[in-house]
Amino acid sequence: MVGFKELLRRLKVQDQMTKQHQTRLDIISEDIGELQKNQTTTMAKIAQYKRKLMDLSHRTLQVLIKQEIQRKSGYAIQADEEQLRVQLDTIQCELNAPTQFKGRLNELMSQIRMQNHFGAVKSEERYYIDADLLREIKQHLKQQQEGLSHLISIIKDDLEDIKLVEHGLNETIHIRGGVFS
Repeated sequence: MVGFKELLRRLKVQDQMTKQHQTRLDIISEDIGELQKNQTTTMAKIAQYKRKLMDLSHRTLQVLIKQEIQRKSGYAIQADEEQLRVQLDTIQCELNAPTQFKGRLNELMSQIRMQNHFGAVKSEERYYIDADLLREIKQHLKQQQEGLSHLISIIKDDLEDIKLVEHGLNETIHIRGGVFS
């Protein structure tokens, strides 16, 4: 590179390349934004399909249960089914026993509710006040207190004046009352 013309040409080429790079970056940024939007849409559809799958699974299970009930109607209960029923009854009794799992489960649930309640209260109590804002609040409250003190003194003075006026009126009434009687 020799001379100012070559330097100027190189500067123009670099500007063109910079513009091309910026254009390409803008295109890539738009593509990324579109892909993020597509990802969000896809995630929502996946969640919707999962819910639909669960609903269909439950419906299929209900149909199978009804079909099995109809198929087994009229037949006597088999030994393994009776054994399974006894086991399920035993488990149900254990779960419902107040000293067993149900009582413990109720106790744990109440503790969790209390922790959530106190956790919510504690999280609401967290705040931060800037030092300047705190100073302004103190100054404002001090001014309010001075204003209230001034109003109280004015009210006390007015009450004393009202008492003097009442006392003067009472004396005037007594004097006039004595003159007229």
